[in-house]
Amino acid sequence: MSVSEQLRVEQTAFVAAVAGELTDFLTTRQSLMAAISPDIDPIVGSISNLVTGGKRLRALMCYWGWRGAGGEPAAQEIVTAGSALELFQAAALIHDDIIDRSDTRRGGPSVHRRFSQLHHAQGWALDSERFGQAAAILTGDLCLSFSEEAFTDIGAQAAAGSRARLIFNLMRAEVMAGQYLDILEEVAGPVRDRAGAVTRAQSIIRFKSAKYSTEHPLALGGALADAPDELLRGYSAFALPLGEAFQLRDDVLGVFGDPVTTGKPAGDDLREGKRTVLIALALGQASSAESAFIDARLGSPDLGDADVAEIRRIIEESGALQATEVLINEFGAAAYDALEQLPLEELPKTALRKLAEATVSRAS
Repeated sequence: MSVSEQLRVEQTAFVAAVAGELTDFLTTRQSLMAAISPDIDPIVGSISNLVTGGKRLRALMCYWGWRGAGGEPAAQEIVTAGSALELFQAAALIHDDIIDRSDTRRGGPSVHRRFSQLHHAQGWALDSERFGQAAAILTGDLCLSFSEEAFTDIGAQAAAGSRARLIFNLMRAEVMAGQYLDILEEVAGPVRDRAGAVTRAQSIIRFKSAKYSTEHPLALGGALADAPDELLRGYSAFALPLGEAFQLRDDVLGVFGDPVTTGKPAGDDLREGKRTVLIALALGQASSAESAFIDARLGSPDLGDADVAEIRRIIEESGALQATEVLINEFGAAAYDALEQLPLEELPKTALRKLAEATVSRAS
């Protein structure tokens, strides 16, 4: 069997195992919650719906970190770790959509929007929007709890004080810190020193996304397989720039992406008021009048298609889009260079290279 075929078979088996474990885990929790009240069903149902799809990037990074460190194919502990990461990702998405006031996720209604629709369909009293947000916050909190339960199920390798536990805890704390920095920049960015906008935006993507999307999952898999510290440092040198390229690509897609492939409305990040590296570069490189226009309209609840088109024009003509693409290529090159230095067997190295390629060049 060729390396490519072995990779396809092994990765497909792992993804299927994670999906099966998530189904079993949530089926059990659904029964436990139903014993409280059948009214709880939509909460666990929303979590189940969210973890059914997605690219499984974090779970796959964890798996190949495990395999690169000598872990056995599709061992139970790495499948459980992948499931815990998927549950954490789902919780983060639920809360992120509330914070961003995003009505869609993967082409369908976001969780808080689903609960608002349920309220409306049932003809319940009081405000449907408030109910939807409150129910989604609780759903995200429950999903975080489920993630912790799943990670604990790994056993001794994930116990308190273990390297895997320390990585998992750090990952969760950094995501929350990065998320706060993100919402802080949305409100404070217009009155802060514009010269530091790019640096602040890069810090946000590093802690909100890059570390938790690639660096920590890869290191987590390695730690579960008892990887030496040197290998974990090599994992970080590869995965951190990859994660930064991943988020920069996401920022470009959030402004210029095709809704058919992204599952989000065109220019969604502009309506949400995201002060990304792309926006920071535009503010620094555009004319004073153009920068003032971005500051005035970014995140406005009545941002129309004409405004979106104008901000896109400014981003492109100021050179901000080109500069962001240069950064993506630089981070991608740094990741590929670090990957070549990793002392891995051909299969995990090939798998990580393909994940990197899909991450940097993705269209959704």
